[in-house]
Amino acid sequence: MIDRSKIEEPVAVEFRQFNDDFASSLRSETNRLQAAIDMILRSSGKHIRPLLVLLTAKACGQVTDQSINSAVLLELLHTATLVHDDVIDETKQRRGLPSLNAIFDNRVSVLVGDYLLSTALGRSIQTGDLRIVGIISNLGRDLSEGEIKQLETADESIIDEARYMQVISKKTATLISACAEIGALSARADDETIAICRDFGRDLGYAFQIKDDIFDYFKNANIGKPTGNDIREGKVTLPLLYALREDRGGERETFRDIILRKDFTDAHVEALIDFAKRMGGIEYAEAKMRSFRDRAIETIKRLPESEAQRSLISLADYIVERNK
Repeated sequence: MIDRSKIEEPVAVEFRQFNDDFASSLRSETNRLQAAIDMILRSSGKHIRPLLVLLTAKACGQVTDQSINSAVLLELLHTATLVHDDVIDETKQRRGLPSLNAIFDNRVSVLVGDYLLSTALGRSIQTGDLRIVGIISNLGRDLSEGEIKQLETADESIIDEARYMQVISKKTATLISACAEIGALSARADDETIAICRDFGRDLGYAFQIKDDIFDYFKNANIGKPTGNDIREGKVTLPLLYALREDRGGERETFRDIILRKDFTDAHVEALIDFAKRMGGIEYAEAKMRSFRDRAIETIKRLPESEAQRSLISLADYIVERNK
């Protein structure tokens, strides 16, 4: 497994600044809101997105104050989407801990998400760069569209790989692409370099989401969500999509019927997972994930070689090799 601390080395000082700034950006005199904020800070993840902002900025020249501010606002925006997603999906766990809506009610969780989003928008203004403000505005719209498209796909039981790719483009790839693009912008990179970073982030985002979706087919306490949770919510992800497309043995119609009827009993979810595995769905998804990773690496190699550029390559490998 790739050592995460090694990836962070080129921006270790700036990453500590980000962590301090992120924590200090979340303060409230309202007791319940502050309690929710404290819970968010305790359960924060690996901060891959702000790390990507900082590494991209460094690879393009230097990490500026605008880079750190951008890293904070993007993590605030990402955290807001997680809080809202947990309410929409009625998720009770995140990263192995109770989700915000499991501790508080949905009303408080939605308002906390709104608070995070408003704070992020305020930070985007502080960058003083209308290009960054524009990216954030478009990103908020894309994330909302992606969530709605995913709900439509689940509600209508749409079993289609092209539709799946559209969803993860809006829900994940656009955010990670924005992180890399804004990192380059904050370093005052030229247009060609900014485009390279944007394309790198997009393919990295596809790889990231496919990896997350593969986790749902295995029992692993580190992941923090039950095996088969996506299927229970009607989300047919890449391994199962492949199995349903490729099956010639007569099981496909049985499993399609389960999905269309939304008959997601524990036994049926287990059977769907087993079917995806037997049909080679995991291998297909992993190959697709590695293809996006490889394309991302080839893109970022177009930047001048540096310690930060090598860390971006390692980050791409880390994303596909991680175990949670």
